[in-house]
Amino acid sequence: MSGKNLSELRNIGIMAHIDAGKTTTTERILYYTGRSYKIGEVHDGNAVMDWMEQEQERGITITSAATTCEWDSKTINIIDTPGHVDFTVEVERSLRVLDGAVAVFCAVGGVEPQSETVWRQANNYSIPRIAFINKMDRIGADFERVVEMMEKRLGANPVAVQIPVGKESEFEGIIDLIEDKMYVFDEESLGQEVIVKDIPESYRDRFTAAHMVLIEKLADFDDEIMESFLEDTPVSATTIYSALRKATLELSLVPVLCGSAFKNKGIQPLLDGIISYLPSPLDVPSVVGEDKNGDEIQRKAERKEKFSALIFKLMSDSYVENLAFMRVYSGSVKVGDKIFNPVKKKKEKIAKILRLHANKREEIEELAAGDIGAVIGLKFSTTGDTLCANGDYIVLESMDFPEPVIGVAIEAKSKADEKKLAETLDKIAMEDPSFRISKNEDTGQTIISGMGELHLEVIVDRLLREFKANANVGKPQVSYKETIGTSAEAEGKFDQQTGAKGQYGHVVIRVAPLSRGEGVLFESQVKEDQIPAEFLGAIERGIRDSLDAGPLIGYPLTDVKVSLIGGSYSDEESTEMAFGISSAMAIRRATADAQPLLLEPMMRLEVISPDEYLGDMMNDLHSKRAKVVGVDSSNDLQVVQAEAPLAEMFGYSTSLRSATQGRANFTMQFEKYDVVPKNKADEIIKKIRGI
Repeated sequence: MSGKNLSELRNIGIMAHIDAGKTTTTERILYYTGRSYKIGEVHDGNAVMDWMEQEQERGITITSAATTCEWDSKTINIIDTPGHVDFTVEVERSLRVLDGAVAVFCAVGGVEPQSETVWRQANNYSIPRIAFINKMDRIGADFERVVEMMEKRLGANPVAVQIPVGKESEFEGIIDLIEDKMYVFDEESLGQEVIVKDIPESYRDRFTAAHMVLIEKLADFDDEIMESFLEDTPVSATTIYSALRKATLELSLVPVLCGSAFKNKGIQPLLDGIISYLPSPLDVPSVVGEDKNGDEIQRKAERKEKFSALIFKLMSDSYVENLAFMRVYSGSVKVGDKIFNPVKKKKEKIAKILRLHANKREEIEELAAGDIGAVIGLKFSTTGDTLCANGDYIVLESMDFPEPVIGVAIEAKSKADEKKLAETLDKIAMEDPSFRISKNEDTGQTIISGMGELHLEVIVDRLLREFKANANVGKPQVSYKETIGTSAEAEGKFDQQTGAKGQYGHVVIRVAPLSRGEGVLFESQVKEDQIPAEFLGAIERGIRDSLDAGPLIGYPLTDVKVSLIGGSYSDEESTEMAFGISSAMAIRRATADAQPLLLEPMMRLEVISPDEYLGDMMNDLHSKRAKVVGVDSSNDLQVVQAEAPLAEMFGYSTSLRSATQGRANFTMQFEKYDVVPKNKADEIIKKIRGI
C-alpha cells in the first residue's frame, strides 16, 4: 500500500441519493476486482459494505465504510457513503479527505434532492467526479433525461462517454464512444466476462451523433481536438482520454457512464473510468495548513515530506480502543511512532495501523502520503484534528458540522444504569459530530439531538442493542431557537463588597437583529479608558454563555449582533468575574426588551406522486403549514417541491401513504431556521411552559 507509486493510487467516494444503487455498485466493484469472492446484495442483508445490523435490516447505508481493491495494477481506496439526508455528515467528512468521486444516479429518478446535496458538498471541496447512471434495466429508465437533469439541477457540464444499448427489460449493453465498440456482459459468469462487439448498424447514427457531441465539448478545452474538429479529421482515442482526464481534473467536465449494477452490467468500464479520469494524490493541489503564527504552509504528497494527516472519523469498537480513520497527506507514519496533535497540543503514540475492508481489518506497518487507513492508540484526538510529526506544527483545515434539528429525552431505567448510559452516549457523540447531548436545566432530563427522525432512531437502536444500555426514550422534540425582532439597549452593573476586596463590573450593551443564518456577532465600541481591553474577553464570554438560553422558553439565541457601547471600571475592584456577571445581566434584559421571536427548523421537501393523487397530497401539505415552491411533471408523476416546518412533519410518511394509497414517496432535509407565526408561537410557548 505505502510502497505504491502515488500515480497508481485513487482515493474515491461513491455518493448518491438514497436507493440509487451506491452500495450495489460498490459490491460489484469488490467482486470484479477480486476483493470479494461472492456478490453481496443489499436486499438480502449481506452486502459487505453495509455491515451494521441496522443497515442490513433497513437496506440503507448509515455509516461510511472504507475498503481497498486493485484494478489494472492500480490501487483504489473506496468509501461508500450514505444516501439518506439524516447521515449527510458522513458524506461531508468522507469528501473532505477524498480526491475524486463517483456520483451514482438512478436512471428513473434522475437527479434527486440528496443527489443535489452531495453534489454541492463535492463542489465545496472542488472534487473531480464522474457520473454513473445506474438501473438502466428499470421501467422508466431514460439516459438522456438524467444527463439533461444534471445540467439543469446541478449546473454541471456532463458529457456522455458511453450510451446504452436498449433500456428497461431490453437493456443489453453499452457502446463506448471513445473506443468505437459495444460491450455485452455475459450473464452466466455474472457479468465477469465482457464480450466486445462491433456497434450494431441500427445504433450507428446514434453513436455518430453522441461521438460528435463528445468531440465538440472537448474542443473547448483542447487545442489539438479543436483543430481536428474544425478540419473534420478523426481524433485518436489516446488524445480523447488525455483531454477528458484534464478537463475532469479541472472540474470543467463530468464524464457520464451507464449500466445496471444489479444486473452486473457496466461495472468493469466504470472501473476503467475511475482509473482513466479521476485524480491520483499527485493530481490534486498540495494540502494547505497553518503554522504556529497562522501563516499558510503547504505539504506535498511525498514520502520525504514531513508527516501530516487529518482524522476524519472516529469509531468505537468492542474489541479494541477507538479506531481513528485518517488520510495521510504527506510523509509517513509507522507503528510505534510518537506524533503530535497541534489542535489539542498533545503527544500521541500509534499502537497499531489497520487497512480496512468494511468491518474487517488487517494490520500493516506503515501509512504513507496518499493512504487512507485507521490507527489505534490515540488518547486525545477527535474528528477534524490534524496529526503531524513531533516537533513540527501544521493545522489543516477542519470540518464544519450542521446543528441538530430534532431531539428526544432519554433516561436510565435505574440508578445502576446511569453510569453506563452516560458512557455510551459519550462514545456515540465522539463517533458522530452531528449528535449532541444536553441537559434540560428545568426538568433535569438528558436530551439527545440529531439530524432527523431516522438518525435518532438508529442511535437509540444502537444504544439498546449494540451497547446494551437500559434506557427509556421519549417522543421526538423539535430543536427550536430564539432570536430578536428589534434593537434594544440595557445596562448591567455588578457591585458587591466581599470582605476586604470588592467586585465591580459595569457594562451597557445594544442588541440588534441579524439576517437568518448569521449567528452571533460581538463588537466593542468602548474606549480603553472606559473599560480596559483585558476585560473584553470576559464580557464576550458572559454574553455568549447567556445567549445559550433565550428569554422566551430557554432555547439558544441566534442571529443577534451585540455591541458593547458603554460601561465603567474600578482600578481596585474590577475583575473578569464581575464583568462576566454584569454582561450576563445586561444581555438578559436587552433580549427580553427586543421583541424575542421563536425560530423553527424548516425542511426542504420533495414529494413524488401519481397524477391522480396530486390534489389530496397538496391538501395534506397545506394542512401542515407547508409552502409549495414548485411542481414539475415527469411521465405520469408529479414532483412537488415544498418547504415545511419540521414540527408538522412527524409521521408524514403515514399521512402521505393514506392520501395516495401508498403510491407516493418523499425526501426531506433541513433547509433553514425561520420565524414561527405568532399564534403558533404562543401555542408552542404555552405548551413548553406547561401553562
